[in-house]
Parts: sequence; C-alpha cells; structure tokens
Amino acid sequence: MSDKKMSDLKLDRKECPKCGAIWLNGEHYWSGTGNKGNELDLAGLVCNKFGNDNCINPSKGIEGGVTWGKRLKELEGDHPNGTQNGSN
Repeated sequence: MSDKKMSDLKLDRKECPKCGAIWLNGEHYWSGTGNKGNELDLAGLVCNKFGNDNCINPSKGIEGGVTWGKRLKELEGDHPNGTQNGSN
C-alpha cells in the first residue's frame, strides 16, 4: 500500500440557470468572458433587473455595484454631446 499524500483540492461548480454565471469554489466568473467577476456588479447589471426565482446570485436584491445607468453616465462623460475623436 502506498503512503502517497493526497491533495485536499476540490472543485465546487455552480451555474445560474437564469443567466449562466458561474461560481467556482465560491468565486463568481462571468459567463461571457470567463473573467473573475463581482457578485454585486452582476446583481446591478443582470439579477436585480432580469433575475427571477431561479437566480442563484447571493447578492441578488442588494443595491450597488455597477449598473447600466452608471455605465451610460461613464460613456456620456467620455463622449459628451455624442462626439467621438473630435468629430460629430
């Protein structure tokens, strides 16, 4: 019999049936990019507006994070009066 030590590595994967967001070992990852995400941003952009009882985001219903309104304000600030690169 081998005395080889075994790793305690485990992988817990959960996927939201509503939006496809993924949690690996409790860490949120965006479904479209696979980048590490922020649950509060996910709530502000998706869950609070489009989520339903199937949503598994623990931050669903909490106000804050990034919202589409905040993103629009940032874009308007970057391109006032609808101009881009100095042209209309």
